[in-house]
Order: sequence, then C-alpha cells, then structure tokens
Amino acid sequence: MTTGTSGPGTRRSIAAQLRLLGVRPGATLLVHAGLRALGFVCGGPHAVVLALRDALGPDGTIVVPTHTPDNSDPAQWRNPPVPADWWSLIRAEMPGFDPAVTPSRFMGALAETVRGWPGALRSSHPHVSFAALGPAAEQVVAGHRLADMLGEGSPLARLYDLDADVLLLGVDHSVSTSLHLAEYRCPGSPRERVGAAVRTGDGGREWVWWQDVRLDADDFDALGADLEITGAVRSGPVGTGTGRLMRQRAAVDFAVRWLDRNRTTEDA
Repeated sequence: MTTGTSGPGTRRSIAAQLRLLGVRPGATLLVHAGLRALGFVCGGPHAVVLALRDALGPDGTIVVPTHTPDNSDPAQWRNPPVPADWWSLIRAEMPGFDPAVTPSRFMGALAETVRGWPGALRSSHPHVSFAALGPAAEQVVAGHRLADMLGEGSPLARLYDLDADVLLLGVDHSVSTSLHLAEYRCPGSPRERVGAAVRTGDGGREWVWWQDVRLDADDFDALGADLEITGAVRSGPVGTGTGRLMRQRAAVDFAVRWLDRNRTTEDA
C-alpha cells in the first residue's frame, strides 16, 4: 500500500497520520505497537508517544499493556520450557512484582516508554498490568483484581466502560489484548490455576495462586480478519507501516459472538 511517507517519520508526520486514521481528540486509546514496522522515526518511541499525545490532545489518555509474562508458573512455560527441577526454585526466587520498577517483557519499546513517562500510572497486577498516561489514567488502572485478570475486574473492562479506542500500530490482531475480555464474557471458557510472585505489605515477597480463564490468542488473527470485513476497523499508513483503529466495544462485542460460534467451551 502507499504509505504517503517519502522521508523519515517525525512527531509531526506521525501525529498527522494518526489524525487521518481517526484518532479522536479526548479519547482513551489502548495502543499495541511494533515500532519497527513504522520505519525510521526521528526520536524513536519518544517521538511516537509525543505524536500520540498531540493527536489525542490534553484530554486524551494513552493506555499500554505492561505485562510481565515471565512472572508466571514455570510449569506452563513453553517458549522455551525449563526443566521441572527448576520450578520450585523459580517460584521461590522470582522477585515480587513492583509496579514502580518491574519492567514489562515483550511488550515493545513504546509500552516501556509510556510506563516510564512522568505522571504515568500502572495497575498492580503481577502478570498482566497496564500503564496509562492522561486524565483517565487512574480510572483505567485502579482496582485491577488478581483473579479475573483480563475480565470485569481489569483495565480492559474499564476501557469498555469509557468507550475507548484500540490502536494496533504496526501489529496485527493476534496481540489485541481487548479480545481476551471477550473470552471472559463467554460462558464456559476453560479455566486454569495461575501463579505469580507478589510483594507483601512488609516489603517482602511471596508466591500466590489463583484460578483464572485460560487465555488463548491462537485464533485472534482469524477473528480480526472477520472483524475487518464488518467495516469496524479503519486502516491507514503510519510511518512506513499500517495502523488499525477500532472502537473497543465494537471489537469486544463482535469477539463474544465470534468465539461463541467458533470455539468449544468446557460446557459444550
């Protein structure tokens, strides 16, 4: 596709492309980003965050996933797996999650840039936290429950309440975390035992367990392709890559229906 970019991306050019894509001033915007797809941007992720803030304006809020998937039960690790005789040691020694300092893993440079931005707030979940920057930040990240981690007690549900938008920046629907909210809204979704290291009130740490929905993004690409057919997703150039913008409610509501048709539940 034609990108409309003949030189390096800049804060100004990226902001202009985001506005053309349909980013709404004053919106709450959940961003998933793979910045390499955008090509060279003068100022890198810092400039992209500034461009997002320019497009959203002073009343807008940026939200990013700051997950820590390595703070999880090592018995479930697959990429790569670790020997079974390591499991107890990992559970005993994994540092307790600290929202102020624990870095995200595998979420990308833009998420880490937002996490460290002055004024950004982060939810307290040891496995699937989110960071937010802007007037709605506290409303988004407060009260993130340990169980129901991407369900009704999570920032994803608060984003749904706020009629937020989702921006996939140089990435596809396979990483669209909002689609997991639909898994929680489908009766009979499989559940599993989940664990993580958390901080204790006295500054120590402990390993905790809870029951939660078994997350599965393997069919999110197919789900996203069908969502795009409905016209709910706007696509356009951002840098040398592609941005996909949608209303989160539309994506989640469609996903609930799609999963009901295409997945087998424990009750089936």
